[in-house]
Amino acid sequence: MIVKHMGLTPYLPTWQAMRSFTAARQPETPDQLWTVEHPPVYTLGLNGKREHLLAIDQQIPVVQSDRGGQVTYHGPGQVLVYVLLDIRRLGINIRQLVSLLEQAMITVLAGLGIAAAARAEAPGVYVDGEKIGSVGLRIKNHCCYHGLSLNNRMDLSPFAAINPCGYQGLKVTQLADLGVSISDDELSDALTQAIIGQIK
Repeated sequence: MIVKHMGLTPYLPTWQAMRSFTAARQPETPDQLWTVEHPPVYTLGLNGKREHLLAIDQQIPVVQSDRGGQVTYHGPGQVLVYVLLDIRRLGINIRQLVSLLEQAMITVLAGLGIAAAARAEAPGVYVDGEKIGSVGLRIKNHCCYHGLSLNNRMDLSPFAAINPCGYQGLKVTQLADLGVSISDDELSDALTQAIIGQIK
């Protein structure tokens, strides 16, 4: 497993790089995890409905992506781990992969003293009913890209301009608001190790 720490990187070229990597993969290509943060951006999933964009700030771009799910927001202080995996080689299916990523976030949060849970009807990770982590994936030729995002210490106000993940009134939270202080780099490292641990 190759882990790449990419820092603060614009969404669009990162997405294009994931697509290119996946298209060029061979059966022996090692899997990769990319940790990244993005400048402010709204992304719509493959079947995302623009009606879930309520009153967005025109300064924040909207990108129609090819991941699953509806609309979400990314910004500095939110840690993302993109998972570029050959799921057939790993012997897992899409539902197992979603659960694996959710469990990785739950494990990391537990290590920080936070009790979190997943919901079968609404993918992601929640603390007391508020969403702290999201999962969105794309599968192509038995390989996946996109991944998870976990809110650390960010400006949450842009979430108020959307129905997060297509759910009206869904509240979001973050580690900083739960009394946890951890650097983005430390959180990225913990997430990648938890994902690798789940895969093994």
